[in-house]
Amino acid sequence: MKQTVRLFLVALFAGAITLGGYKFFEEKEHISFAPQQNSNFIPTNFSSTAEGMNTDFTDAADKTVHAVVHVKNTTVSRQPTNIMEYFQGGGQPRAMVGSGSGVIISPDGYIVTNNHVIANAANLEVTLNNNKTYTAKLIGTDPTTDIALIKIDGDADFPFIPFGDSNNVKIGEWVLAVGNPFNLTSTVTAGIISAKARDLNQFDGNPQSFIQTDAAVNRGNSGGALVNTRGELIGINTAITSETGSYVGYSFAVPSNNARKVIEDILEYGNVQRGILGIQVGNLNSDLANKLGVDETQGVYVGGIEKGSGADKGGIKEGDIIKQLDGVTVNKFADLAGYIGSKRPNDVVEVTVVRNGSEKTIPVTLVKLETFSIDDLGLEVKNTTPAELKERGLKNGVTVTRALTPDVAQYKLEGIIITQLNDETVKDINDVKRIMTERDNRTPIKMTFMDTAGNINSFIFR
Repeated sequence: MKQTVRLFLVALFAGAITLGGYKFFEEKEHISFAPQQNSNFIPTNFSSTAEGMNTDFTDAADKTVHAVVHVKNTTVSRQPTNIMEYFQGGGQPRAMVGSGSGVIISPDGYIVTNNHVIANAANLEVTLNNNKTYTAKLIGTDPTTDIALIKIDGDADFPFIPFGDSNNVKIGEWVLAVGNPFNLTSTVTAGIISAKARDLNQFDGNPQSFIQTDAAVNRGNSGGALVNTRGELIGINTAITSETGSYVGYSFAVPSNNARKVIEDILEYGNVQRGILGIQVGNLNSDLANKLGVDETQGVYVGGIEKGSGADKGGIKEGDIIKQLDGVTVNKFADLAGYIGSKRPNDVVEVTVVRNGSEKTIPVTLVKLETFSIDDLGLEVKNTTPAELKERGLKNGVTVTRALTPDVAQYKLEGIIITQLNDETVKDINDVKRIMTERDNRTPIKMTFMDTAGNINSFIFR
């Protein structure tokens, strides 16, 4: 009996110790790290993060969704029905319908969209967010920037989106993409500015300067609006880069300043007026900086000056490094191309350069870029300045600026001066246009030119 009582007491004592120890450690685990009055620590819980992200997109979406339209483009092609129609042309007409987006930019119905959305249109139909449909007429296009201007007419003012200043957008800034992907009207997606002055065409001789975002953009969004949180138009959604053809995280928009300049030119002049500095350039990096013996690794290096150009007259020199244009930072050529693309001939641009280690600002008057694409030759040409002609010992001619096809590019004809086409004298690009328009399309084209070594040659294109 005594043995049993002793065992019972030992068990009771051990249980008490175990229970007390458990209670002690359980209370220790509930220590709180609540911030004190003077504490520098901020708890990283979900609710505090959500409170920090208090951007409201509803106002911007409401301001813009009614001014973004659905554009339907009907094109007509002929499908050969027999071998004779295949070789001689003709066949049954066949209508094909494509679609995209557009942005109303004025209360009287002017709409900006992408050139590729309305290309080759036989009929343009525009549907607003209220499901009203209008027939649109084409005002003008600019394939280089992929911008087009169309117009609809109505009895009342249309909702429209005001332009913002795309030069002022910042990386990390919230934006909305508004459009009609996959025929889903009035779609709004949100993202941030991922990069500025992104060049997708750096290898084809047609430099561009896009705003890059991570707002979801898919087929059908082309021509739609990229807007800031104030509901201002800062870009026209134009392209995505994807191995699948669908959105994978990046989309690209033509900056609003460039789009606005293009449509103003179309309305005022009927075509786009492009101004240039008149320089040959290269992007700086560590390797080039080492070769040139300069300390700068960002900016645009001036490798040459076109005689008689604004840069030549203003005092830009070979070896200068362009760092700013009108106070806007220039880190690479796409920055320069994007800013100059929003300017016109005869505009004065304050060019800040680094020369021999010191910085100076030079006013430069932009000159007009006049080019013409000779599609039958696969060449783009521009007017040659009197100074350039004198240097080459010529009285007339136009200069080849670039090849338009890979087949022609292999001959490296950039810089040659075409003096005659089909034995007719060529003084400027107007002569080129006239000769190419009047010629018989079935006959070969004889091109007489001076190469960069000063030799006179002739090519016959069949």
